[in-house]
Amino acid sequence: MITPEPGGLTQEQRDWLRVNAYLQANRHELAVRAAGEYPVEAGLAGTPLLAAPSWRPTAPVPLTDIRLEFRAEPQPPRSAAATVARVAPSLLPRRTDGTRYGRFSEAIGDLAAPTVFENRPVYRPIAAGLSGDDPHLTFTRGRFFDGVDVGGAVAHEYAAARLPPEGEPRESQPGELRLRHALSDPCDLTARPAAMAISTLTLRYDRATRTASFPLHFRDPARVSHAGGMIQVIPVGIFQPSGEAAWNEANDFDLWRGMVREYAEELLGEDEDHGSETSPIDYDRWPLAGRMSAARGAGRIRAYCLGLGTDPLTFAVDLLTVVVIDAGVYDELFGAAVASNAEGSVLPPRPLDKRCVADLIARHPVQAAGEALLTLAVAHADALLGG
Repeated sequence: MITPEPGGLTQEQRDWLRVNAYLQANRHELAVRAAGEYPVEAGLAGTPLLAAPSWRPTAPVPLTDIRLEFRAEPQPPRSAAATVARVAPSLLPRRTDGTRYGRFSEAIGDLAAPTVFENRPVYRPIAAGLSGDDPHLTFTRGRFFDGVDVGGAVAHEYAAARLPPEGEPRESQPGELRLRHALSDPCDLTARPAAMAISTLTLRYDRATRTASFPLHFRDPARVSHAGGMIQVIPVGIFQPSGEAAWNEANDFDLWRGMVREYAEELLGEDEDHGSETSPIDYDRWPLAGRMSAARGAGRIRAYCLGLGTDPLTFAVDLLTVVVIDAGVYDELFGAAVASNAEGSVLPPRPLDKRCVADLIARHPVQAAGEALLTLAVAHADALLGG
């Protein structure tokens, strides 16, 4: 048995916490540096976000054109927990009884759990093609912590390699990134479990002036398990059933429905519990969903996909979407948007133009997915706003 250090923690747990603190405080810098571990052409639109060629449409894809496929049969990748334990066991510190944590998510939950940290079911992405005539995404069943066990560990490993005992950043050395190198291709969805977030850039579009603006989200590191301390578009949420009940799996397997739930939570501050453990969500009778879908049917809300990407630090997968809302509809729906929510703070809108976006990216820690989404939105502004 290991003798606990003062405070009831082992030295390995203390070391883990030190690296975790460094990671939380330096996520943006570490993500940019991690992107440098890959060829320049791997970055989407010149940003740190990594994307396979088949994930890069040449023009905005209407959300309704994306075909979703669900494969209910098990599609297990190599065991995430077993891979970490075999390749980089030091990422799983020893407890006071001498045993190591079995999963990276266990270490987070025990030592540094954020406010929002639940092992909920997810639609796990296993294949994607967005660049051809048949844009599609394929999913199977998964759990949120399965992705954390890989993504959290690979990010922690990179932070540890950058942080020497004296606390000054340094370059990683050969052999220090064993897990990252073992996984090799961050865009290979068959090699590891992942959860896919739908990252949505929300544009308030004024047809009279042909100008658009967008709100942003500061993600509080004390509340979230991913991208804490960074700025992101809003809303963003994991593509997942709304609850554990079996009927939610089919009822919620729709990109737009998942996005509407996130609008309710992040811009309006509504509770994440939609009562779906008792009965499926009736999206037709839910006022917000009904109003947004009606406006979408009338062409006053338009939704597009600009691609798919993987975060270079955490290997988190993001679907890049844009929702363009006519100003009047936006003001009716979100004119009273909250200033804060369960995951952080809602920041005031900024104009969508090349200069503003470039300044935002240069001066603030924008998450890789948000940077790619904003860069692509500026490049495709005429197509997005021409509807």
